[in-house]
Amino acid sequence: MENKPSWEISPGQTFPLGVSQVDNGVNFAIFSQHATAVTLCLVFPERGPIGTLDGGIIELALDPHLNKTGDVWHICIEDLPRSNVLYGYRIDGPQDWGKGHRFDRSIVLVDPYAKLIEGRRHFGDISMKLSKFLGTYDFDSLPFDWGENYKLPNIAEKDLVIYEMNVRAFTNDESSGLDNNIRGSYLGVIEKIPHLLELGINAVELLPIFEFDELELQRRPNPRDHMINTWGYSTINFFAPMSRYASAGGGPANASQEFKQMVKALHSAGIEVILDVVYNHTNEADDPHPYTTSFRGIDNKVYYMLDDKGQLMNFSGCGNTLNCNHPVVMELILDSLRHWVTEYHVDGFRFDLASVLCRGTDGSPLNAPPLIRAIAKDAVLSRCKIIAEPWDCGGLYLVGSFPNWDRWAEWNGIYRDDIRKFIKGDSGMKGSFATRVSGSSDLYRVNKRRPYHSINFVIAHDGFSLRDLVSYNFKHNEANGEGGNDGCNDNFSWNCGLEGETDDASIRALRSRQMKNFHLALMISQGTPMMLMGDEYGHTRHGNNNSYGHDSAINFFLWDQLDARKGDHFRFFSNVIKYRHAHKLFSHENFLSENEITWHEDNWDNYDSKFLAFTLHDRNGEDIYLAFNAHDYFLEVSLPTPPTKRRWFRVVDTNLKSPDDFVLDGVPKVGKTYSIAPYSSILLEAKF
Repeated sequence: MENKPSWEISPGQTFPLGVSQVDNGVNFAIFSQHATAVTLCLVFPERGPIGTLDGGIIELALDPHLNKTGDVWHICIEDLPRSNVLYGYRIDGPQDWGKGHRFDRSIVLVDPYAKLIEGRRHFGDISMKLSKFLGTYDFDSLPFDWGENYKLPNIAEKDLVIYEMNVRAFTNDESSGLDNNIRGSYLGVIEKIPHLLELGINAVELLPIFEFDELELQRRPNPRDHMINTWGYSTINFFAPMSRYASAGGGPANASQEFKQMVKALHSAGIEVILDVVYNHTNEADDPHPYTTSFRGIDNKVYYMLDDKGQLMNFSGCGNTLNCNHPVVMELILDSLRHWVTEYHVDGFRFDLASVLCRGTDGSPLNAPPLIRAIAKDAVLSRCKIIAEPWDCGGLYLVGSFPNWDRWAEWNGIYRDDIRKFIKGDSGMKGSFATRVSGSSDLYRVNKRRPYHSINFVIAHDGFSLRDLVSYNFKHNEANGEGGNDGCNDNFSWNCGLEGETDDASIRALRSRQMKNFHLALMISQGTPMMLMGDEYGHTRHGNNNSYGHDSAINFFLWDQLDARKGDHFRFFSNVIKYRHAHKLFSHENFLSENEITWHEDNWDNYDSKFLAFTLHDRNGEDIYLAFNAHDYFLEVSLPTPPTKRRWFRVVDTNLKSPDDFVLDGVPKVGKTYSIAPYSSILLEAKF
């Protein structure tokens, strides 16, 4: 740029990494062990149309004798504006790919410690498809006002009911009724908090909200170049909130403020915020088709796992694997987590493909991974829920054996599979079903672990929606361009007699019944239940089981469909969740003892039996009887004798139509036997 400003420049300091405000200016610090040259690039955008980044670049070469201490390069600039400055780095170094280096000084790279990221302003703006991403900062804005009466919900883990959701997809459809400027934004979530309260959940687990490039698939010709990444599992930076979730294309500083507004509003409503975080890989893909934006060009050999030939290892299934237990990368991850807790007040984290975090720098599994231990023991993170997805794409399956220090909870994939198999009528699953609904003690009754360390789920963002689960035997992923090769083939689904959508009343009734059976089983199980956004109204992706999400209405929350079903499907789902909250029998702190549950079963080895009944005992006599019939015929079942001076009241019978399928006060005059319909379940409560 001509006419460079006459700034006062000093060597700067090594700490903290990233951009910081110091007494004599703005300090920049970046780690690179193997770099031979680092240039700080500054951009002062002169904005024309929103989303363009016009303006010259000022490049300041850092002197390794003055601006480098150890492996940290640093510089301090006086009189630099306190906001509205974009920055990045050009970094050069060895060109030896065989030793793991991928330096390319032609690319301006994003600072891994940037707290805000600027790119295109509007989600999916094709006119800005090749937009660059740069770091920025905002030292002008006042600290966010959390309010005098603000407090964290601090919900006990055993009392959580988690709702997995995507910020954009939750309100982006026009049926949300929101103004176009806030649809698909953090502020849009605030507008729909009444729905979350009506449903009864008390924690949201947000699909990734770290900065990502939703148009990454459209940067080169490929079978998926028609798609938009709506899910976000392709992180550019671990500190910056997704800027295009700001309202009205407001940019990164507004995104930061509005994310805090959302957290504050959710907390005020008694709802915790858990972030789905992706520390197992980044957006930078693989060597054949790299998308270099940051780590790869800064120090590939440090940030990624490499084999002995300098090639990227791929335990994530996404082309690269973050070198999580390298000391520098481990500190980056810990700093990121602390940032989200201290700056944004989030309540916990779900770690995507967390088994990657259990691998050493050579990719081999570790029995006591330093990063996993550090997260469990960290003082700042001590109040947080920490949840592992305990597997990766390299076959390291750790359900029930994830290193935990009695802190880590786990997505219980075995729970998901066993519940699906039993409810759809597979033989030989009765014992496994009993184990899962009673807390999976075979997996978690170790040391000081508790039932709530099992995150129970039937449906998640991966794979079929709940309606798909009862409508399809096979994947139908035609829209995503992968030819059905994506996702898992073992979905343990059942179409109830016909593949796909149908007008057949009997099949539709059976599907409705099965969805209610799954939901009831989930909500009466010991452990922490998690459900997926949209399952409360029975949405479908038409089998769209892909890890990016096709950007069309079938993945959006359709509020008009919700309104159409509030008298039936939603009502049942909401009431069952609230019933769980009201009855602590379903959320024991410890594993069930013999006097807390009675199994009405004397033939556990009967392979053909698809019926299970049991009673949960309450010290005040308010026992609850549950029975699940996965046979294709009626069963006349003898009921146990209720506690003294009480009798059984029917609360749930999934075979009945709304509103009789759930009656909060219970229906009296239940006799000594009950005729349980095929593929249905009941819940009886002992009352005076």
